Order: sequence, then C-alpha cells, then structure tokens
Amino acid sequence: QVQIVESGGGVVQPGGSLNLSCLNSWSSFRISHIAWYRQAPGKQRELVATISPPGNGPTTDYLDSVRGRFTITRDNAKNTVYLQMTGLTPEDTAVYYCNRDPRPLTISGKEYWGQGTQVTVSS
Repeated sequence: QVQIVESGGGVVQPGGSLNLSCLNSWSSFRISHIAWYRQAPGKQRELVATISPPGNGPTTDYLDSVRGRFTITRDNAKNTVYLQMTGLTPEDTAVYYCNRDPRPLTISGKEYWGQGTQVTVSS
C-alpha cells in the first residue's frame, strides 16, 4: 500500500525556521521528480519546490517567493524528501504536501495525497 507521510510542521514566529520531512513508500520514488506543494486556506495548491532524481544532478527549482529561503533535498536510501524553511513569513502559512512532479501519484485513477503537515507563521 502506497503511503506518503509528511511531518515537521508547527507554529513559528515570523523569521523562524522549520524542517519538513516526507517519508513515502511508492516504488518509483528513486527515479521520480519530487515536489513540495502547499495549500493555504481558500487558495489553490501550489508547487513550492521540486527536485530531480539523483541521476540528473539532482537539480532543484523553487517558487519565486521562497527562493533563497527554502531548500529541498532528498535521501533516496530513506525514501525521504526534506524541505528546510527559513525566514518564514505569514504568507508561508499553509498545509504542506509532497508528491511526484509534475503528475501526482494516482491510485485507481484518483490522485493520492498524504495528510500534509500544517505550517503556521504567526506572531
């Protein structure tokens, strides 16, 4: 059974930092582009950061608003992807998810997402 488990969220003050982790069990993880996404209340889910498989670098890319503050990394031996977040602002408040990029995992024809991890930036 495929599982995606995000963790590491919490409540921090503006300027604070958090480190997110995403442990997953899908078999193609090691050869897949993986991304962190986020969804704020009342907004559509957006891609925050993406990382290629190790055989291609790996290379990374970021949403303009987080570039220079967030860092995505992966550990294929642990089937885990990480998101280090610094300089957090209230605009970063959202539920954060990880999934395959560009096409999320599907099970029986439906997109499969983990439960996400809540990040709240507030003074």
